Amino acid sequence: MAGQQRIALFIDGANLYATTKTLGFDIDYKKLLKEFQSRGTLVRAFYYTALVEDQEYSSIRPLIDWLDYNGYRVVTKPTKEFVDSAGRRKVKGNMDIELAIDALELAPYIDHMVLFSGDGDFRSLVEAMQRRGVRVSVVSTVTTQPPMVADELRRQADEFLDLSQLVSKIGREQGERPARVPGEFGERPRTQGPVSPGGLERRYGIRQNDDDIEG
Repeated sequence: MAGQQRIALFIDGANLYATTKTLGFDIDYKKLLKEFQSRGTLVRAFYYTALVEDQEYSSIRPLIDWLDYNGYRVVTKPTKEFVDSAGRRKVKGNMDIELAIDALELAPYIDHMVLFSGDGDFRSLVEAMQRRGVRVSVVSTVTTQPPMVADELRRQADEFLDLSQLVSKIGREQGERPARVPGEFGERPRTQGPVSPGGLERRYGIRQNDDDIEG
């Protein structure tokens, strides 16, 4: 039954932002959680993004802080700067590896992975999750020109959800902003680094039986 399936959300922050910007709406992340909580047992909701170091103010920081205190596991890493062959300064902040590792580690504990990205590089990850018995839905859009989702990723997924069809369920109303009262929340340590034996409980909130931990 749908209500019994264990679901995990994996959100490629930069990709989702680019997609919603193209579609002309903003995500209401509280509504997004509620939508997928209604579809089963939501085990975890991950949000991945790279942050520019040594920047006095980052426009994404308020969102990151809000997500971190409101039901999401935020995974970040510093961006890297480089100069391309034309001498132009570029900033790189790819989170694909972090997302893939978390998904594969969580695979034994979920039935359904919902990937918010159109990046074709995730096709191999989707296939690997399916081999482990996990159903995979990809959330992006084909309503733009060109489509925001790679064809190979869409074909590999068990289900494709078009963001344009979810606007009424997870879109933010005009004038709405995520509310966060200054000083409302205390400090909470973020868990980072590799997952050691027993670390799945600490990082993902999943209690392991002794049989689940390999020696």
